[in-house]
Amino acid sequence: MSHSLRLIATTAAATITGTTLVAGPARADTYQAPLRTAVASLPVADENRTGYDRGLFPHWIDADRDGCNTRNEVLISEATTAPTVGAGCSLSGGRWYSYYDDAYWTLPADLDIDHMVPLAEAWDSGAGTWSSPRRKAYANDLGDRRSLVAVTDNVNQAKGDKDPAEWLPPNQVCRYVREWTVVKKRWSLAVDPAEYDALMTLADGCPNITITVSLA
Repeated sequence: MSHSLRLIATTAAATITGTTLVAGPARADTYQAPLRTAVASLPVADENRTGYDRGLFPHWIDADRDGCNTRNEVLISEATTAPTVGAGCSLSGGRWYSYYDDAYWTLPADLDIDHMVPLAEAWDSGAGTWSSPRRKAYANDLGDRRSLVAVTDNVNQAKGDKDPAEWLPPNQVCRYVREWTVVKKRWSLAVDPAEYDALMTLADGCPNITITVSLA
């Protein structure tokens, strides 16, 4: 998927205005529910990290062979000031907003592309049983802009593979809870009991906005 399409790749059933998701009619392959209902519907299961290796999730591929890998596609899509795309998909002159810590950056090297639900957490939550192509699709998911997010590198490193029971961003927590729930729902991933309790408690303190997500 080219970077020019990523902004509209979430499903036609929903649009995003700021941090508010405005839902339209849901399709058969689309899940739609208020946030608290969506959190409550997540399957609960103990985590299992047996056999995990990050290399089992091939990532930062150039799926559409346009010269820009997944990391750069996200940077181009999320830029608040569009960068110049040079040879080898080098990026310059752009500006980015990291919502986790309310910070702006002008150097791509200062940003990590965070898997909203980290690869290890996905493995723990069901991806350990997936095929290699599905794990590859997950690791490079440009089909929903909430799956991958450009954030300050050291903030992403502090997050690591932690779930919301263990780590939350210092900024826009309700947005983070919504987007975490969306990704878990999109990929049919479970939550562990502590994660479930944390999400339920957090969702109770957030606007009960309807979320809409195309199922992968």
